[in-house]
Amino acid sequence: MTPPTVAQQVNQTVAEDLLPIPAEQRKVGVFAYMAMWLGDGFNIGNITLGSSIVVAGIATMNLLQTMVAAGIAIIIISLIFTLNDRFGYRTGAPYVIQLRLSFGLKGAKIASLFRGIPAIVWFGFQSWTGALALNQIGKTLLNSNGNHTFECFLILQILQVVMALWGFRSIKLVTGFIATIVMIAMVGVFLLLVTQHQAVIQQRLVRPAGTWGLPFWGLIVAFLGNYTAIFESAADYSRELRPNLGEHQRGLLYLIPIGLAYGMTIVTGAMLAAVTGIASPVTAMAHLLNNGWMAVMISFFIVLGTITTNMVANIMPPTYMLTSLLKMPQQLATTIVGVLAVATCPWILVQDSSAQGLTIFIHLYSIFLGPMTAIILIEYYLHRHQQVNVTALYNDGQQPSFTWRAPLALLIGAVAAASIVNLSWFVGFFVGGLVYWKLRTGQSVKIRA
Repeated sequence: MTPPTVAQQVNQTVAEDLLPIPAEQRKVGVFAYMAMWLGDGFNIGNITLGSSIVVAGIATMNLLQTMVAAGIAIIIISLIFTLNDRFGYRTGAPYVIQLRLSFGLKGAKIASLFRGIPAIVWFGFQSWTGALALNQIGKTLLNSNGNHTFECFLILQILQVVMALWGFRSIKLVTGFIATIVMIAMVGVFLLLVTQHQAVIQQRLVRPAGTWGLPFWGLIVAFLGNYTAIFESAADYSRELRPNLGEHQRGLLYLIPIGLAYGMTIVTGAMLAAVTGIASPVTAMAHLLNNGWMAVMISFFIVLGTITTNMVANIMPPTYMLTSLLKMPQQLATTIVGVLAVATCPWILVQDSSAQGLTIFIHLYSIFLGPMTAIILIEYYLHRHQQVNVTALYNDGQQPSFTWRAPLALLIGAVAAASIVNLSWFVGFFVGGLVYWKLRTGQSVKIRA
């Protein structure tokens, strides 16, 4: 007799899309998975983050400091990705179910907001920058001075929601194709800056003394904050990955594409802002090229990069959040996410003169996601020793509605992180993690394999 599946054993109180994905149904291979993260890394948000270190054309940190900060962040990001993806890879369950381990049945739904809301804001921001590029294309092709950015924004939102309705398979197909195109474009911009503007880059980005102090570590926190919401929900992605891969192999699936894409985009953003004195990458690229057709081509690549990033990082997690909270079909949840992203008013985050709004936003949600990351890692590794009874995890009768330890540790970690905003992720991670570990020490774990 065939043993019953998890779906057959549990109370059907969760949406079907949140049930574990069996190993035989996982279709995403190694190269498609790497292409997904490569496409996510080559995005306008990372370029904007690089440009944020340049104020009025002068870098507050020099090129070496920027590269070292990016390198440290990339190593930490890849390590946490590899550790945190193991739950989803082994069980096939998504992040909103993983949260039940530490927050309880209803507590997990509330905790999922800390991941879902930043993703919705990022969705809106990425689409707005893509709309700026799309508007630039229209102005060049139609020889017009009109501004139709908002209309372009709505068009992009509708397009991305429709694509996301096809599910994870569409993400795999779209990102693999677009990642290659966008990578070529970013390499082209990087080479143009290095070969044609060496003197300006030397003067404004290489020679400044910069600092290895608090702003340096603050930039690392901003780098981590840019990815923390993504590696927070690593289970959402690893549950789709084909089985029989070891930890070291999976680690390279993150380190290689993120290192290549993240490193290049951060440095390119800093150089672009230093050369042009403009923080908004879309406007800066149009100013740099000063050629209608070249501007059209680069703007087109920016639009493609926007789509890949949103498809990978900013649509699926809040969709799962709404599916869990309201028990609605995934298609409806995806559509609502698209509407909510419009309501975030993303044009406020980045102006031509400064990208500090984006940096502040990253620091704010890092206050909560730093301790959240520590809590779920400590729960899975130190208290459960990677042993989880998946059937019991989905059974409402075997789950507490709320637990007090995880929310308390999250609150204490967030308060500590808020006291030192430039180091918010690190402070929240260590304080929240230490508090949770102490609270859980000695407590018996009820759910075992």
